[in-house]
Amino acid sequence: MHAGIIFFLVVLGSILFHIFTPWYWTDIASNWGSMDDTITLTFWVGGVVFITVCLFMIYCVFKFSYKEERRAEYKPEDNKLEKILTIATTLGVIALLAPGLIIWNQFVNVPKNAIEIDVMAWQWGWQYRLPGEDGKLGNTKVVNINDNNPFGIILDDPNGKDDVLIQSEEINLQNNRPVKILLRSVDVLHNWYVPQFRAKMDAVPGVVTFYWFEPNKVGEYEVLCAEYCGVGHYAMRGSVLVKDEQDYKNWLQEQETFSELVAKQKKIEFSETKLAKK
Repeated sequence: MHAGIIFFLVVLGSILFHIFTPWYWTDIASNWGSMDDTITLTFWVGGVVFITVCLFMIYCVFKFSYKEERRAEYKPEDNKLEKILTIATTLGVIALLAPGLIIWNQFVNVPKNAIEIDVMAWQWGWQYRLPGEDGKLGNTKVVNINDNNPFGIILDDPNGKDDVLIQSEEINLQNNRPVKILLRSVDVLHNWYVPQFRAKMDAVPGVVTFYWFEPNKVGEYEVLCAEYCGVGHYAMRGSVLVKDEQDYKNWLQEQETFSELVAKQKKIEFSETKLAKK
């Protein structure tokens, strides 16, 4: 009897903790409210199963507790019960997986008006590249990465000349404009994650992964690396500033393009060579 009462209190405490817990989601700031819906559905389906199973076990503790004159029935098979459990389990799995597959389909089908942003991860920081006036990002190669070409842009690719380079852990985004995040890593696994955007994806060395979201609330948000990447993982953070259209354009005009970076480096090299000759 005591075991049954303790078990019931554990179940009751679990339900109350979920209802009144202060540790819940952050406020959402993107179009992916459906992510929260799928998690809520998971809680409901999993919660109902958890409560049902626990209450059944509590019932069994009281109903079939030991009595000297009681004898157990030997029943190795029950086809009816097996069918019921199979059907119920199948329906539960479908209820959990089907909505997730629908959301995943939306997650990887990027809107045509989305702006592509190259998110480059390294131990332990972030930097970004945006398309210039042509609206296209230039192609890159890891072997091209050096101090003069921090993103490894292929020099012969005309699309890369006007690419906007953000050599900072802070990136600005335009409010209510879809963004396609192109993730790449130069060393180990990383994960560019902003909790308020409800979307993330691993950055895998040698592969460009992607996802999209649409920020819908002006503000500043913290970027976290959500994949353990070494001793500096805890400090691999950044920030996203979501701005209205005009403020975003003003910020974008202040950034340096790849051609401007190359011209500046040539000017520095020329000055150093001239100074060395003197």
